[in-house]
Amino acid sequence: MSIAVTPNLIAGSFVAEAGGEPIEVRDPSDDSVVGRVPAMTAADVDAVITAAVDGAKTWRAAGPLARGRILHDAAALIRAASADLITLIVSEWGKTTAEATGEVGKTAEFFEYYGGMGRAAQGELIPDARPETFTMIRREPLGVVLLITPWNDPLLTPARKMAPALIAGNAVVIKPATETPLITLRLADILHRAGLPAGALGTVTGRGSQIGDVLTGDPRFAAVSFTGSTTVGLDLQRRLAGSGVRVQTEMGGKNAAVILADADLDLALPVLMAGAFGQAGQRCTATSRLLVERSVADDVTRRVADAVAALRVGPGTAEGVDLGPVVSRAQQSDIRARVEAGISEGAELIARADVGADLIDGGAFVEPVLLTVDGDNSLWREEVFGPVLGMRIVDSLDEAIDAVNDSPYGLSSAVFTRSLAAAFRFVDAVDTGQVSVNQPTSGWDIHHPFGGFKESGSPFKEQGEEALQFYTRVKTAAVRTH
Repeated sequence: MSIAVTPNLIAGSFVAEAGGEPIEVRDPSDDSVVGRVPAMTAADVDAVITAAVDGAKTWRAAGPLARGRILHDAAALIRAASADLITLIVSEWGKTTAEATGEVGKTAEFFEYYGGMGRAAQGELIPDARPETFTMIRREPLGVVLLITPWNDPLLTPARKMAPALIAGNAVVIKPATETPLITLRLADILHRAGLPAGALGTVTGRGSQIGDVLTGDPRFAAVSFTGSTTVGLDLQRRLAGSGVRVQTEMGGKNAAVILADADLDLALPVLMAGAFGQAGQRCTATSRLLVERSVADDVTRRVADAVAALRVGPGTAEGVDLGPVVSRAQQSDIRARVEAGISEGAELIARADVGADLIDGGAFVEPVLLTVDGDNSLWREEVFGPVLGMRIVDSLDEAIDAVNDSPYGLSSAVFTRSLAAAFRFVDAVDTGQVSVNQPTSGWDIHHPFGGFKESGSPFKEQGEEALQFYTRVKTAAVRTH
């Protein structure tokens, strides 16, 4: 039986037709087809952007209170549809039901949080030395913004970008990842039903190789917010430099956790495992490097090895599963090849979870592994984006900090210690945009400013009030009363 094409939202209407052959979306646990989406061409994309230009005017004129009410209504609709959204994420992406449940809940919270900002101050009054004059600072929307989102959080990341962009009064055009577009189109349907006017939101599905340059090169966009690989993000920064288009990039990470000799290991180990192997390691904030102080290295190695070996891998719908599949067969092959390359470079395999051959042959499953590596090994230096944890031994806090910082990435890091002095020394010295003490490298809440340093990000943070800095411009107005 043929599966219907899920339509894009264009100018307030849902359109399934496009110039290219529809793209199949597959369940990574068994390779079955779960949906189809349009493969847009340049002409199809132009229609979406043209509608957004008009939609930006309508949406800005609606005012912040009306915008906030629509975002709150969208949050209520997300909660009402949570069971269906969870099922779709599990089938399209392969996440466990528990992980998908968390993603849907956080998505609703993003729209609730930014919906409330419809009642926040939109600027401020500042002194003016001139007589009978007052001066105000106004925050205004940019116009039309392009959002390019990845497959690893296919509902949450669109919400993280959409909600602040929309409450600020911008029209949004969103291009989801080709692997996981269905859930983003469902979100667009929810926002449409919540009352977004025509053109305030448009969706674009298609192959990045065919329409990526068309999207990012269109001068009608005032800003581009991208989450994805460092290679693509850096290329985007270079291509848009000097164009006047504002660019936000959230890119790769090679996040390190440090366990010091005084750490509470009963606290640290479960937290470390969640940070390293949640979502099958497919988070930009996942812990992929572990640094352990020498005096506790044997104990930590034994505990982590036992925990890795005990991980249960299977379809996301199965009871008691810790890890589902990775997102695709291509990702499965890439992760396994990287592990083999690291071992050939001298990495030692310490522990591996048991994953049956039937799962690996039948779907995109990967064995979680723990390895010891040196600082030159590719598994230590390159982002793997899978359930792979590399470990090294250090002799001091300063050596650990140096190792954390010895990376082109600077997204997230963590330290486990009972010492306040060591904790604050770590917070001060590590070159990462996110840093935790006795918490995982992952798990940042909606109101926490989020973003990395170096090749992990750009100057603009996401989440919290900081996100509005990217989606607004400042206008200073002086008014003489008479």
